[in-house]
Parts: sequence; C-alpha cells; structure tokens
Amino acid sequence: MNHAFAWLLRKIDLLNRLGGWISAAAVLVVTLLAVITALARSANLGSNALLELQWYLFSLIFLLAAGWTLQQDQHVRVDVLAKRWSPRSRLWIDIIGHGLVLLPVASVLMWLGLKHAIAQYLSGEMSADAGGLIRWPVWALIPLGFMLLILQTLADMARKIQQLRSTAVVSGQINHE
Repeated sequence: MNHAFAWLLRKIDLLNRLGGWISAAAVLVVTLLAVITALARSANLGSNALLELQWYLFSLIFLLAAGWTLQQDQHVRVDVLAKRWSPRSRLWIDIIGHGLVLLPVASVLMWLGLKHAIAQYLSGEMSADAGGLIRWPVWALIPLGFMLLILQTLADMARKIQQLRSTAVVSGQINHE
C-alpha cells in the first residue's frame, strides 16, 4: 500500500475514533441529563429542551459510533456461519457485503439525510413542544454519521483487499492492521 494511501486510511481511522470517543462521552452526558431531568420533574421544573437534548445525544451516540464500530470489527454479522468459513472467505464476504449492501444503503441514507438537514436548516424549524430545540442539528447528524461510516467502509475494504493480495491471511488469523 503506498504511503499517501496508508496516511489517508489512518486519518479515516482517526476521524472514526474521534466519533467513537464523542459517542462515549455523550453516553455519560445523556445519563447525567436523565438524572437531572428526573430530579427536575419531581420538583415540577421539567424542561422540554432537556428531554429533546437527550434524544439528540442518543442520535449522536449511534450515528457517530457506527463507523468506529465497523473499524473495531464489532458490527453485527452472522457469526454462526462465519465461524465455519476460512479467513480468506470471510474477507471476500466482507468485501462483497460492504460493496453491494453497506456502501449503497449508507450512501442513499447520507444523501437523503443531507437533503433533509439542509431543508430543516433553511426552514429554521423548531420543535413543536414549548421550549423545544431547533431541529436541523439533529438532522445534520444523519449525513455526518453515514459519511463517517462510508469512509470507514472504504478504508476497511481497502485493507481487506490488501490482505487478500498479501500473505496477511496466515493459519486462520486475519491481520487487522
């Protein structure tokens, strides 16, 4: 793999690690917000903005962590079948699955999410609930999250193709460099 391409793959990994770290921090923030919201409601001091912020952060957690989850090879797969296949076959299945399913679906969802986020931004739509938040930031998470997933998918495919070309698949072990 040439030096510039390897550098690009490392930068994609870094972006998705950052998304994973932000998601992890958001879990803590959502937990604190849930406690604060519960305590505030018990004192009749509830806030729609705090509730909506929890929903926004919940969206952030899943959308920004998707690429990181793929990077860490922790995504959902049918392990019952995959365990029976050779490492080389698993590489091929991942490459084909990424190319025929994950990339097209993620691309369509990124495009549709981008169109909707722009429309929300231009309209300045607010929550229908009193004291609610503006809507476009949560909608902007959709194209951002899917863009990170697409980039990580491309990086993962490049590495898997490189492994198929090299001797990285040795004695049942797959090298996740």
